[in-house]
Amino acid sequence: MTGSEPDPGRAALDEAVAVVRAHARIAPGCGIVLGSGLGGLAEEIEAEAVVPYRTIPHFPVPTAEGHAGELVLGRLEERPVAALRGRAHLYEGYTAREVVFPVRLLAALGTSALILSNAAGALNPAFRRGDLMLLTDHINFTGTNPLVGPNDDRLGPRFPDMSQVYDASLRRLAEAAARADRTPLRAGVYAGVMGPSYETPAEIRMLRAFGADAVGMSTVLEAIAARHAGMRVLGIAAITNAAAGGEGTLSHQDVLAAAAAVGPRFVSLVRRIVRDLPGDGDVGRVPRRTRQDA
Repeated sequence: MTGSEPDPGRAALDEAVAVVRAHARIAPGCGIVLGSGLGGLAEEIEAEAVVPYRTIPHFPVPTAEGHAGELVLGRLEERPVAALRGRAHLYEGYTAREVVFPVRLLAALGTSALILSNAAGALNPAFRRGDLMLLTDHINFTGTNPLVGPNDDRLGPRFPDMSQVYDASLRRLAEAAARADRTPLRAGVYAGVMGPSYETPAEIRMLRAFGADAVGMSTVLEAIAARHAGMRVLGIAAITNAAAGGEGTLSHQDVLAAAAAVGPRFVSLVRRIVRDLPGDGDVGRVPRRTRQDA
């Protein structure tokens, strides 16, 4: 196959879109991916439909605790939204393309602004458990990329630009929302790793040397797929622990508990961000810049 031939996965995507639209005809200008322990925001949505992932063809079903596995379609702050309550991860055995299938579904449903959230470990020594961090950039240490393989130009360009993954205008909007909400908001670079084991002290020193402020096991692949599709992306991390045992032995239960504790501030911030989005949450798609070189 050449780089511009149709991706066989497009048929699977079309099938999934048809099933979701049978539940709700809403066109969600804003999409929200809810990470570990942050699913409570979905309860704030005036739902038109709640669709279990297992009922959507080809949709990856999370196995990790803290990921409910539901697509919620409705209105938040009177804006049409779609919230993914939980996500799939590479460490569960899914491929990179399977991990980003939900993001591509949101794009196909009409989403133009995507808010990605996650629970992350702090690398920056100034960060504390319970902080919220705005992603300014990321480092892909997962060892893979969802765009590997044949490219379908209907999904996005062969060589998408990644110089501004996390949209500057959305970051400014989030910062203004945080000030209005009196919510402290950090900013930094997120390092995405495969997992599921937590990082060793040597790995933490390496990630810090590379300029990362927080580390987690999600988000970067979704952000790449979203930019490939022309969506504007905003990333918010809930700092749930100091990486590599800075606060003692790490456990997933502690991460979930910390995310739940920061949940109310996260919900309040995202509600204000969604409310302040231009139009119906459609902040416009970024023109795609391509290169002819490989």
